[in-house]
Amino acid sequence: MYDEEEDTRIYDVVVNHEEQYSIWLENKELPLGWEKVGVTGPKDECLAHINEVWTDMRPKSLREAMEKDVERVS
Repeated sequence: MYDEEEDTRIYDVVVNHEEQYSIWLENKELPLGWEKVGVTGPKDECLAHINEVWTDMRPKSLREAMEKDVERVS
């Protein structure tokens, strides 16, 4: 197990079809349903990027369903 302070591995920021973000070790094969977003670096930099861009934690399908409900009520 890696000590967080000594983690010098390189990660990719990845996203799934629900627009949920995660990090994945750079040289590992991605699981099905995930794709790289083009940001690679140390863990802390990747997590900082995710924190900046992932401002709504709800899955995409839930956001879309909620928007339809609002439109139906309006």
